[in-house]
Amino acid sequence: MTSAAAYLNGYLLIAALLFSLGLFAVLTRRNAIAVLIGVELMLNAANLNLVAFAQFDPYRLGGQVAALLVIVLAVCEAALALAIVLNLYDRLQTVNVDEVESLRL
Repeated sequence: MTSAAAYLNGYLLIAALLFSLGLFAVLTRRNAIAVLIGVELMLNAANLNLVAFAQFDPYRLGGQVAALLVIVLAVCEAALALAIVLNLYDRLQTVNVDEVESLRL
C-alpha cells in the first residue's frame, strides 16, 4: 500500500466514523436541535471525503469546490431548520419531534 492510499484510508475511516455518529444522532435523538447537529455531522463527513479524494485530482479544484458548495448548502439548511425549530418552540413550547404531531399550527 502506498503512502497516499494509507492517508486516503485514514480520511475515509474518520469520515465513516463521523457519518456513523451523525446517523446515530439523527435516528436516536428526539430533540430537533440534536437531529440538526447529526445532519451537520453527516454533511461534514461528506466534505471530508470530497477533500480527501481531491488529493488525487490532477487539477486539485474539483473536491474543494464541491466541498465549498456543500458548506454553503449546509449553512442555508441550518438557518432554515433553526428558524423552523424556533417557530415550533415559540408556538408549542417544545423542540421534541415526537410531540409535534401536526405541522399545522
